[in-house]
Amino acid sequence: MNNQDWVPVTYENCGDLKGPFYHGTKYDLKVGDLLVPGFASNFEAGRISNNVYFSALLEPAVWGAELATALAGMEERGRIYIVEATGPFEDDPNLTNKRFAGNPTQSYRTRHPLKIVGEVQDWQGHPPEVLQLMLDSLKEKMRNGLAAIED
Repeated sequence: MNNQDWVPVTYENCGDLKGPFYHGTKYDLKVGDLLVPGFASNFEAGRISNNVYFSALLEPAVWGAELATALAGMEERGRIYIVEATGPFEDDPNLTNKRFAGNPTQSYRTRHPLKIVGEVQDWQGHPPEVLQLMLDSLKEKMRNGLAAIED
């Protein structure tokens, strides 16, 4: 899909998207648990997140799981959950048209809980050197004030 074909996902039209949806994290949760806003951000120390972020693609969730664990200094593998939105959601403005034209990562955010309905067990992480490049880039953006999350 090119940017000309892109239709923004808003609270009004989000019901047109059916998933599955994924959320990558450092937390060990169970089917039936709810991911809710108001907890510490996986990506910015000392910040409380007003939204819960998720994607219709597995790859952004892989990055979410890997970056969350690496930034927390955790050695273990992150988790990727299959989630259902319990309320309206919108395009994630931190990626949509900010880092990528349109929303090719199919990344979204919501102020409503996401219900965990399953877990992806057999996902492939990135090679250590690729992950390190992403971490270095993210840390450089943070140092320069360019990694601020619009929440």
